Amino acid sequence: MSASLRGKRVAIVATHGFEESELSVPLRALSRAGAAVHVVSPETGEIQGMRHFEKGLSVAVNRSVEVADAADYDGAVVPGGLFNPDQLRANDTVRAFVRDLVARGRPVAAICHGPWVLADAGVLAGRTVTSVASIRKDLENAGARWVDREVVVDHGIVTSRTPDDLEAFTEALLACIDGGARAAA
Repeated sequence: MSASLRGKRVAIVATHGFEESELSVPLRALSRAGAAVHVVSPETGEIQGMRHFEKGLSVAVNRSVEVADAADYDGAVVPGGLFNPDQLRANDTVRAFVRDLVARGRPVAAICHGPWVLADAGVLAGRTVTSVASIRKDLENAGARWVDREVVVDHGIVTSRTPDDLEAFTEALLACIDGGARAAA
């Protein structure tokens, strides 16, 4: 991907229990493309990642979601894992942050269980999405049309299924933040 994201700011919205690769791979790609990337969390200090069911690396939180302003970001990523999105979707401030990003037309990318956060933020009605298969009904109940594809982009909402789809997910994320695929369906 040849996107140059210099001058762009991207939030990775996460808390304890994020799937390590689903945070670290987009973070590296965004940073290599020149974006300033902030881990935004309800927590402070560090958050614990997971490699499926085993503890993975921890990452530093750059900004509390309590003080983060969606207007400051050109896009966001919500990594999956089981525990991370389940906690995030229950957080009013996280849901408001995601809703504000979408309302501003900023790309929001979610992988694996990450689309749970988008569902609970109320931004999936009428959108086509994908995810890990186990949350399909939750997304459909939120008004989304679910498909089984490695990546789906629907008007700035980027979704993928699992870590196996990270390459396609990351390419679509970079393209959307760069403006190239923002309105793709």
